[in-house]
Amino acid sequence: MVKKVFTIDTLPGVQRDGTIFDMNFYTDARWVRFQRGRPRKIGGYRAIVSNATGYSRGIYVNSVDGVNSVFNGYNNGLEVVNINNLGIGSGINQFTFTGLVLTLNTLVGGTLYTNGTYTNVALTGGSGSGAKATIVVAGATVTTVTLTAAGNGYTVGNTLSATAATIGGTGSGFSIKVATINDGFTESDLNLWQFDSTFDAQGSGNQLLLAHPGQNLEQIDQTTVTPVLAGNINGTTLSPLRDTNGTTPTGDIIEVAGGVVVLHPYVFVYGDNGLIKNCVAGDPFDWNGPDSNETNVASTKIVKGLPVRGGSNAPSGLFWALDSLIRVSYAPTTVTIASVAQTFYWRYDIISSQSSILSSQCVIEYDGIYYWIGVDRFLLYNGVVKEIKNTFNQNYFFDNLNYAQQQKVFVNKVPRFGEIWWFFPSGNSEECNDCIIYNVREDCWYDAGEALGARRTAGYFSQVFHYPINAGATLSEQEVIFTASISTTNASAVVTIAPNNLVAVGQQVVSASVPSGALVSLITPNAASPTATGTSGASTIVVSSATGIVLNQSVTGTGIGTGAVVTTIVGTTITLSVVNSSAVSGTMSFSGLSLTLSANATATLIETANFETVAGQVILWQHEIGTDEVIDEEANAIESYFQTSDLGFVAGGPAQTAPVGDNFWVNLERVEPDFIQQEEMTFQVTGRPYAQSADVTSDPYVFGPDTGKIDMRQQRREIRLRFSSNVQGGDYQMGKVLLTVTLGDSRPYGS
Repeated sequence: MVKKVFTIDTLPGVQRDGTIFDMNFYTDARWVRFQRGRPRKIGGYRAIVSNATGYSRGIYVNSVDGVNSVFNGYNNGLEVVNINNLGIGSGINQFTFTGLVLTLNTLVGGTLYTNGTYTNVALTGGSGSGAKATIVVAGATVTTVTLTAAGNGYTVGNTLSATAATIGGTGSGFSIKVATINDGFTESDLNLWQFDSTFDAQGSGNQLLLAHPGQNLEQIDQTTVTPVLAGNINGTTLSPLRDTNGTTPTGDIIEVAGGVVVLHPYVFVYGDNGLIKNCVAGDPFDWNGPDSNETNVASTKIVKGLPVRGGSNAPSGLFWALDSLIRVSYAPTTVTIASVAQTFYWRYDIISSQSSILSSQCVIEYDGIYYWIGVDRFLLYNGVVKEIKNTFNQNYFFDNLNYAQQQKVFVNKVPRFGEIWWFFPSGNSEECNDCIIYNVREDCWYDAGEALGARRTAGYFSQVFHYPINAGATLSEQEVIFTASISTTNASAVVTIAPNNLVAVGQQVVSASVPSGALVSLITPNAASPTATGTSGASTIVVSSATGIVLNQSVTGTGIGTGAVVTTIVGTTITLSVVNSSAVSGTMSFSGLSLTLSANATATLIETANFETVAGQVILWQHEIGTDEVIDEEANAIESYFQTSDLGFVAGGPAQTAPVGDNFWVNLERVEPDFIQQEEMTFQVTGRPYAQSADVTSDPYVFGPDTGKIDMRQQRREIRLRFSSNVQGGDYQMGKVLLTVTLGDSRPYGS
């Protein structure tokens, strides 16, 4: 029989909606993207840090002088890890939330002050500024301090005072402590973070990090207002943003239910009842100047804002309400009302009043076009609101989405490959476990196939740091790594252990004399070197001091037997594992490690401790790097596969589709791979006699980068090929694969 050679010309994209027989696109895939119309494996991912506090509910990246600061907002706080352009960093730093002084206590009155009552005295000291008080001096000592201005940036326990010049000109020794503050932050599992940054041109001259921990994770229309927090983007403290500058400052905290966005040089906040509010140009601490404004432009909550190209009306921004899209533009207009000229600086245009938005995290800008998911369709804005056609996986997404967790749907993008990624929780999952991908460049859709790399909770796209960053969705569990003897010193954060290559920074140390939750923060070599005496042939020595000596430490010195380690410690008498080779004298060397913990020991002891993993931590992943999942030095293979459309003659034949086909089975006799390939791959032949029959799948055929052909005899009426890579270092890009086929039998439908 005449043999025919065909190419696989399945169209790009993975179609999940509809029947397999009706598809001209790839019918199944995992961790596959499309470039030049052909499938290729999606890149690997590497752990930046493994001990981020999870789950992440917002990520923001700021890059300066080769340092990329990755800010990670979680339920009970905010942290930052600084990494270089390769993704290598120096660990995680937690933010401190400072704020307004609410109450004071622990007054120390001092001596020799001038009696009197002094009003609005500036308080000095502490971490903040701006606090004032009325101070009463009686009997040459300060007797009462009544707070009159709360200031900002203080922490509980700060010690405050006042200069003698402000309370009569004499005296010294007065102090008072901060008892309580309003730091603007509430620990909550509902916290969902929005970030931006702006330059404080009128005040500190710093670039400010703006962060809004809105309690919106459970409900997109949540009405609880929370403060916007601000601080130096290069620091680790945040305070509530307040209206404290300008000619008529109110001192009010800027708090909203929606979020924050910067339309340079203006900061905008938004929230319930269509609220949009902005500061004075270049001054995020002045919300009452001429070009500031506050208005309600929609009937529903504003949940997201992004800058947009404004042309002559720059700056401009788009704001998404639950049912509307609003464009805000800088358009100063002076009008005369009752003979009084008034200037209005902002124009508010309703682009659409019949739109929707699924999640406040699902909007992204790609080359000037804005893409997002509505409650039942995919949308874009390119001057007008339009639906994005999706015949690939629209049903797959909306039918499988866990709507109870819709606010966890978030978007990222990979411009290198023209992709927009929407991560979502499917089925009963409470965290994102899959994502759908719209390829703008190829104009097709596909999905991650529930790959492990799609289990993420927050992300940020590549900019200066040219890798996307995503936070893992798997919380660590507390498990014992190893057990060791430790030596503690009361009120010291340093403990010692014998040499051990299992100990690492971030491990939790659990023992009777170490406070709960203490972590290893620093590891340094330790060598106790006391003088010792002992006799030849004995297994004991007496040391001048046992400090820093623990069980299992190796010991060397004059007269010490080869390979000696400590087996028992009683006072200053040390028992060794071997007898002394001669009389012991002089200085001994006890090698080991000195560990700095995050808490001080509560006793001086030698005891057994468990070194354990910390529960509730996640990995921050650097995506699109290499081919594998890499954690520290361990690399794991990432499974990637794709399956073609039906290639049978009844569908028109391989490499083509036609409304009329030949009723023959396909005998597949040879496959000629054409791949840019690393490591071995496999393919399987699958198919069925009829559209609703069960598939019959062949055993895997293995081929490598140098394989020219694979011969076989596989016959199906409706035939598909499934190519897979699941080995460490595996990678591929498909080219023009050739299939050698002959006509099989003509089978009647009843057989």
